[in-house]
Amino acid sequence: MQAAALQMVSTPRLADNLDAARALLEQAARGGAELAVLPEYFCAMGHQDTDKLAWREAEGDGPVQRFLAAAARELGLWIVGGTLPLRTEAPDRVRNTTLVFNPGGDCVARYDKIHLFHFDNGRERYDEGRVIEAGGAPVQFDLPSRGGHCWRVGLSVCYDLRFPELYRRHAQAGCDLLLVPAAFTHTTGQAHWEVLLRARAIENLAYVLAPAQGGVHENGRHTWGHSMLIDPWGTVLAQQAQGPGVVAGMLDPERVRSVRLQLPALSHRVL
Repeated sequence: MQAAALQMVSTPRLADNLDAARALLEQAARGGAELAVLPEYFCAMGHQDTDKLAWREAEGDGPVQRFLAAAARELGLWIVGGTLPLRTEAPDRVRNTTLVFNPGGDCVARYDKIHLFHFDNGRERYDEGRVIEAGGAPVQFDLPSRGGHCWRVGLSVCYDLRFPELYRRHAQAGCDLLLVPAAFTHTTGQAHWEVLLRARAIENLAYVLAPAQGGVHENGRHTWGHSMLIDPWGTVLAQQAQGPGVVAGMLDPERVRSVRLQLPALSHRVL
């Protein structure tokens, strides 16, 4: 199965971001992708955290959800919608939510980001918990590919990457593909992004597909980018450093089977 990670440099303007996402989705579809994954905050990167409140949608309807459903249906793609803000019962909170749409345009999975980013080095400060309400449960979904293999896919978002126990839960659930849409900062991404992604692939003997925000945004934030596809041995198969683009490659179920047969580490787990 061909899969694509879509890298963006999102703006504070919803319509512009959806246009940019559509162009990348069309490029992925033309290239033969069956699965296309957008980055975290693909629909908008605001000037301040509370801007998310203006863009929040109720589950099941809203401009971003209609966009994703229509694109999946019209392009015949499985689309994982990075993240978008969904309503909560609290008026000053949103969920940072990944939605999965099948080629018929149906929403088949929802994951609310569990781990909320907090970072303060004296120059940069981020605290997602001020506006975002954390999720509480791992989510997987099944993707039957055109080649006949049914991929078991584990969902995660950005800061989740630092918590290997989430990915081990995915492996225990049978996942052979792990998705990590992200908006890593330049500072933390330069230091940790690739090594963490490769570690999650190696530990769980699974493919990792990680679409990222990558560039300097209008709000002044600089995201690391380096969207990439990693195989179950930890080899980086494709990546793009900065700027919008499509990072695509083939996922081979035989590669997963072979690596897990040669090194059956998942069955050797003790703790």
